[in-house]
Amino acid sequence: MPDPAAPFYLNDLAIQPGERVLTRLVISKLPSGTVIDVPVHVLRATAPGPTLLLMGGMHGDEVNGIETIRRLVRRELITPLRGSVIAIPLLNIYGFLNFSRDVPDGKDVNRSFPGSPRGSLASRVAHRFMREIMPLIDYGIDFHTGGAARANYPQVRTQLGLDPETDALARAFAAPFTLHAALREGSVREAAHRLGKRIIVYETGESLRLDEPGIETALAGTLRVLHHLGMGPEAPPASRAGIVCRRHTWVRARFAGLFRAQVQLGQFVEKGQIYGTVADPYGQQAVRLETPVSGYVIGLNYMPVVNQGDALLHIGVPE
Repeated sequence: MPDPAAPFYLNDLAIQPGERVLTRLVISKLPSGTVIDVPVHVLRATAPGPTLLLMGGMHGDEVNGIETIRRLVRRELITPLRGSVIAIPLLNIYGFLNFSRDVPDGKDVNRSFPGSPRGSLASRVAHRFMREIMPLIDYGIDFHTGGAARANYPQVRTQLGLDPETDALARAFAAPFTLHAALREGSVREAAHRLGKRIIVYETGESLRLDEPGIETALAGTLRVLHHLGMGPEAPPASRAGIVCRRHTWVRARFAGLFRAQVQLGQFVEKGQIYGTVADPYGQQAVRLETPVSGYVIGLNYMPVVNQGDALLHIGVPE
């Protein structure tokens, strides 16, 4: 843990306790010569304490995390009473500009950690983060959104049982669902774990669409984490007890065609329940789809045209 009473050295700036700074990390340039830089908010209290990272837009089309951190900053909800907050509303500027998950070289920043200064563009973004941001933090919340046309019900993902402090962070956030999710190679969560830092992932909604209930859940969960870490005032409790799912599975399409779901996000389904149909586009055949396990619908594909193997339904199996 860095000395909480010492200045932060970030982007060639010395940021003292009690200061609030907006700095911009220059990543690279577009082919046009336009500079691509990442705005970083640093908010430091005069009283010592831990440093919490809030980061959105790792994937440029995942707008719910971007909007969550924008509101937290705009409403001045994350000014710490102790310690420091580093808020990055949008890490992947390239993907944001192109309505894309990835950077222009087609690589995923969240599979490129710890990165390299001479690697791919995604690797360079990851390396700059590891060099400038990672040494300063103790804890983090990485905000994400379902990819493509797949929507996620509000959920925290973490490797349960790996570390008591990380488990406590997930409980403090108190999302409607907490999923056991193993560390993925090349992810920021794995890179943080290797350095003894704790990051949880929050997911809600689908790409390129704002999910208002999920954003409000994210705001409240972040305030609860701040309070849990002793960095913020008491926060409102969750409206209902969260559900822990150590097992969860995606149900994939066995047939190609037009998919129509007959269930909703957050709904409990029984094993063998009809959750939708896949029909050919010519009116000759339709197949009813049954759930393979009982559990909660925590992810749903809203794309009507599906191929064999496409993920249709994500089911969380409660403890």
